[in-house]
Amino acid sequence: MYLDVPITAENPDNFVEHLFAWLGREGQTKYDSSVTQLEHALQTANLAVIENAHEFEVVAALLHDVGHLLMNENSAESDFLASDLMHETVGAEWLERFFPDQLVTPVRYHVPAKRYLCSTDETYYKGLSAASTASLRVQGGPMTEEECSIFENLKGWQSAVALRKRDDRAKMSGKDVPSINAYRDLVIKYLK
Repeated sequence: MYLDVPITAENPDNFVEHLFAWLGREGQTKYDSSVTQLEHALQTANLAVIENAHEFEVVAALLHDVGHLLMNENSAESDFLASDLMHETVGAEWLERFFPDQLVTPVRYHVPAKRYLCSTDETYYKGLSAASTASLRVQGGPMTEEECSIFENLKGWQSAVALRKRDDRAKMSGKDVPSINAYRDLVIKYLK
């Protein structure tokens, strides 16, 4: 289900209200056995806040997996992680209608960032969750040396790597974090 709320200078509050209601509803699906997709998003955003990330990186962290929700891609579906539906691209293409490139870029590249980290950090792969390990196989596996070089020349690649590292640590069952409403003003601030 795609959320289609018109955005104008007059209705950013309305957009965020609809967006947060949709995230709250659709985000109740399981990301993996430990957290729902909403819990995962909130934990990722909270890590960005704790680490004093740029504000745009906090919003990117909150919305980084919106592509999973747009495609109803979750652990309850029998084909979840069976093939790469490119949730990062679907999410980025949807987000770019509403948010600036600096915010969308980390979302677009957070999966390539996982592949990059698997190639450049020997201990990174060992720390992946079962879901991330399974998805890595269908996403192309670790990058080649040439792919790493190309990735390092992309604008915003560092933000994507930072998002990826937060993403991997945001899967803790029962973790107490601020609610989605804590991000309302920040999301409004970054609407186009």
